[in-house]
This record gives sequence, structure tokens and C-alpha cells, in this order.
Amino acid sequence: EVQLVESGGGLVQPGGSLIVSCAASGFTFSSYAMSWVRQAPGKGLEWVSAINRAGSSTSYADSVKGRFTIARINARNTLYLQMNSRKPEDTAVYYCAKDRDDSIRDHEYDYWGQGTQVTVSS
Repeated sequence: EVQLVESGGGLVQPGGSLIVSCAASGFTFSSYAMSWVRQAPGKGLEWVSAINRAGSSTSYADSVKGRFTIARINARNTLYLQMNSRKPEDTAVYYCAKDRDDSIRDHEYDYWGQGTQVTVSS
């Protein structure tokens, strides 16, 4: 059974650094691109970042580019998102999502985690 379990969210202040993670199981993690997608209160889903299977190519939404970093450790079946210079508008539920192939551009996901809440407040 494919499972994606996010962790590391919580109530945080602007600035500093926060890392959220996604533990994957039930499939060959190293064969697929992965993404982070978020949903702010009252808003729709917003794609945040993607990484290819080898971790050699990444892409970011304009809203987080230069502030967030996506990474993966395939030997641990884990995806990460490091959030620096956080802003209140980053408050959202963050989901990890498995792409159906190794593309970081097509945004075709077949499995999703349950999400982790990140709340940014001063």
C-alpha cells in the first residue's frame, strides 16, 4: 500500500528555518519525481516545488523561489522541504505528492499524503 506521511509542521515565527518531511512507502521511491503542494485557508491547492528522482533537478513556484529548498534522500525514502524567511502567507497545509512519472513539470500526481499544518505567526 502506498503511503506518504508528512511531519514537521507546527506554529512557527517568521525567519529562521523549518524543515518538513515526507516518509514514503509502498513503492519504489527513487523512481519517481515528487512534489510539495499546499493549501492555505479558504484557498485552492497551490503547487510549491518539485524534484526529480535523482534529486538533480528542482523547480519552484514564484511565491517561494529563493526561500524554500526541496531535497530528497532516496536511501531513506524521504522527501524534505526547508522553509527559510517564512511569511504569514506561507500558512497552509503542506502535502507531499507522488508524480506518476519522473517529470517535474507535468503535475500529474497519483498519490497524496494527509498533510501537515504549518502556521506562521509573529
